[in-house]
This record gives sequence, C-alpha cells and structure tokens, in this order.
Amino acid sequence: MSVKGKAVSTVSTVLVVDDVPASRYALSAVLRRDGHRVLLAASAGEALIELDVRMRAGDLPDVALVDVGLPDMSGYELCRRMKQLPPIAALPVVHFSAAARPPADRCRGLDAGGESYLTVPAEPEEIQAVVRAAARGGRCRSDAQLRVGRLALLAGTILDVQSARCLGELAEAAAVGTARLTGVPATVFVLGEDGELHLGFSRRRAAESLPDAGAHEAVSRLMQRVMSGRTGVRYSVVPAPLWPPGFFRPVGSAAHWGDGTPEDAGLALARLSQGRTLVCLATPAYQQEPAGETGHLVERLAHATALAAEPLLMYEEERHVALTLQRSFLPAQLPELPGTDVVVRYEPASRQAEIGGDFYAALSTPAGVLTGIGDVVGHSLEAATVMVEIRHALRAYCVEDPDPGVLAWRLDRMLQHYHPGVTATMCLSLVDPATGHTRIANAGHIPPLVVRDEGAAVYVEAKGPLLGLGLGLDRPPPSEVVLARSERLLMVTDGLIETRGTDLAVSMEQLRLAAAGAPLGVAALCDTLLACFGHEREDDIALLALRRTG
Repeated sequence: MSVKGKAVSTVSTVLVVDDVPASRYALSAVLRRDGHRVLLAASAGEALIELDVRMRAGDLPDVALVDVGLPDMSGYELCRRMKQLPPIAALPVVHFSAAARPPADRCRGLDAGGESYLTVPAEPEEIQAVVRAAARGGRCRSDAQLRVGRLALLAGTILDVQSARCLGELAEAAAVGTARLTGVPATVFVLGEDGELHLGFSRRRAAESLPDAGAHEAVSRLMQRVMSGRTGVRYSVVPAPLWPPGFFRPVGSAAHWGDGTPEDAGLALARLSQGRTLVCLATPAYQQEPAGETGHLVERLAHATALAAEPLLMYEEERHVALTLQRSFLPAQLPELPGTDVVVRYEPASRQAEIGGDFYAALSTPAGVLTGIGDVVGHSLEAATVMVEIRHALRAYCVEDPDPGVLAWRLDRMLQHYHPGVTATMCLSLVDPATGHTRIANAGHIPPLVVRDEGAAVYVEAKGPLLGLGLGLDRPPPSEVVLARSERLLMVTDGLIETRGTDLAVSMEQLRLAAAGAPLGVAALCDTLLACFGHEREDDIALLALRRTG
C-alpha cells in the first residue's frame, strides 16, 4: 500500500520472551536474518510492560515467541493474560521450549490461546516458517476485525443518515461517517433539483472559516459535470487547481500534503435512477481510485445517502408549498379596523417539524371587530388546505351574521360536511370598539387572556367542543366581557406554549405571568411573548392582540 507514492513497510515485528540470554540471542539472529524486527524480554513481567508501552503507542508486535518455562510465570499463563486484554488479544503467540514436553503440555499452549508450538533447538528454516505463518494468520484476523469494524461503522452511519430530519442533518451525518471511514476530513454536498446546495462538514468550524457562495456554485457545477446526467455511483478525482479551497480545512490554511503536493479532491457521487437529488461525498484524494475496501464502503455510503435524501427533498418541497399557501392567506398587514389597534404575529415551525394548520383573522363587521384564531388538528399539507377553507368560510359567514356563537356553529357544520374526520380548535371574539362589549365563543382552544396595563392578566371563562367532532354535543353560548381601554385581548395558538412532558395548565400559567409583566402596547405584548416562548418550537405559532382606541 502507498500514500502519495510513499511505501509503507510490511516487515513483521516479533517479541521474543525467554529468560536464557543465549537462547534469546540465537532466536533473534535467526529472525533478523529472515527480515523481522525483534524485541526482547527476559520475563513475563517485562513482556507485559513492553506490550503495554507498545499498545499505548499503537505499535504492537506482529508475533510473540514465548518460552513456556519463564521464571515469574509460565508461558501458558502469560499467553492467557495477553488474550484477556482486548487490544492485545489478536496478537499471535507461538510457544517454544528447549526441554522435552509431553503432548499434554503442548495442548496446554493451544488451549491457552497460542497458535503454534516449537521444540528448540530447531532448524532456522522451521522457526522462520512458523513465525511467518503466525504473522500471516494474525494479519488475516486483524484485517477481518478491521473489516467488521468498518462495516459496523458504515451501518451506524447509514442509520444516522436515515434518522436525519432535514437535508442539512443528513449531510452532516454522512460527512462525519465518511471521515471516520477514511480517516481524513470530509464534506458532503446534497444538490436538489432546484439547484439548492446543502452542506455537511465532518468538523465543526467557525462561520468565517467556511467557503463563500462562489465556492458553493463551483462545487455544484463540478458535481453536475462529473455526473453529466448519469445515475448510480461514480468516483472521480478533481485536481487541486479546480477544487475550491476551504472545504476540508479552514479557509486560509495550508491545503496541501506535508510534502507540498496540492490537495486534490476525491468525489464519490451518487444519483438514483429515478432520483432528483445528487449526492457527493468529498475527501482529500490519496490516489486516482478509492483505496480498496474503504473506497467501496464510501461508495455504498454515498448510495445510502442518496436513498435517504429523496424523501427528505420531497418533504421539503411539500413544506415549501404549504408555507407558501399559509403565508398567501395569512396577510402580514391587516385591514383597517376602526376603533381598535390589532397586531398579529405568525411563526412557522422549525424546518425539522411538520406542517401545521394555524390561522388567524381580523375582520370589520357592522357589529364590531371580529377576531379569530385557530388550529386545524394534524400536521400535513391537508391541514394547511383545510385552514384556508375555514378562514374563507369565516369571512363569508360573518357578512350575514358576525355573532361568534353562530359562526362557530356554522363552521362546525361545514367541517363535518366537507371534511369528516378533520377537527380544529378555534376562538372567536366580537368587540364593540365604542363600548368594549365583547362576545367570545371558544371551540376547544386556549381561552383568550385579558391583559391589564397595571400588570395583571386573567383568562376569560370560555369553553366549548372542537369543531368537526360530530358527536352531537351542545355548544355553549358565547361568554361576555367588557374590555376597558386599559386592557388588551390576547389570543394565541398552543404552539406558543405547548411543551412535550409539561402539563398544559402549567404552560398556560407561565403565559399568563409573562403577559402580565409585558410592556404596554399590543405589539410589545406579542413580541415579548415570542421572545419568551417562541424558540425552536415543534409547532406553528400564531398570536393576535387587540386594544380599543375609540
């Protein structure tokens, strides 16, 4: 094997453990004539110390030649102890003795874990052949253990890749696994059909040390050029002058080997036969082809990464469609609402979460200002679509009768008729700006908070069954309160405060206390609550705050 043309020695190192100096000298001479390096120990204790030092340095011998008649313990016991130490257990042991031994003693050596037994004096050719055979067997076992370890590493990496919740997580998991398989830094690129490039690095790096957008575009072009519409897995080496710096090491660091040779890039690219995603596992290139089994494993990882990327890409597209739909029907600017100051805030869930159906509405009616907030149960494109239908139905129904109780009843009937099995929560309020008289109908939603300027907040007693249940439950009449000019009406969806493992009542109390301590004004109230509760939420968040100005 070679790395950048430098030969790696395959000479075996033999540890000779013998308490007789003349015998040690004779054996070492025979072994050195056969090209072996020789380490000497006069006792079992010395041998264990030598092995410990070598183990820490990562330079264990290839064979141990052990006399069975050592002064501090038998060679059989030394062998047994060596086989109990995991890092040393694979070291082949050849027992020898200058004294005649019965067959039972020879069997003891094999039972203790030894590979062979020599009776000395023996012909030099026999000693050399036995040691060579033991070294070959040890290398085969080490290679087999290494292959098993690499396969286990590959399996673990594929599991991490398949568990990724987004393309960024997938790229990072694949990069970390590639670096472990190859022993060099790695960067993984996932290129979608729309040209968006997702990156993952095997090492965490400061933002200022990362390649710029121009380097990303150059890599995208290289990936597409190498594959040229092909499918399957392909390995290619990109010469250093064509490969943008900074992907394997921080920008500005020396991107070359110790001998000054520029650092080429080895690319394992994969695209499924019907896939739209192009995956690239990039590492510094040792040679023109991936190194044997390691290269084969990296190519398998590239194929597994492409398999895992396809459904994530489809999910990203579905989520983008849903968010576009939500934003198009949830305007950031509300219509003129005479006599009131109304502010809304909407925050979609993180990229890892599924799509929700949160919505809000604020409408001017002859009877006052109608506000509503709700959430279609479930997380899917269907939930976002039903949300839009409910919001349009609300706008249509309120033209005829804006009473919250009537609207809740009609929306319930509409949902049962057109979307059986789909449920939604909703809270509606109708505020008379002149008098502050407010009617509130609640359908399984968090009740609204009345927040006073003097630092108090209280939930309105408003309850009712979810929309779309279809169980024939009576819907209670709307609750009635009078909203003073010094009070704000706050409505939120449960995505703001709901936390897995925490009782909703506890979260609602935390919300009440935070609202009571918020600054004056409706915008400041919403922004404060988002700052307190809105980080890394698994669900969409909607808030609506109203205050009388007339």
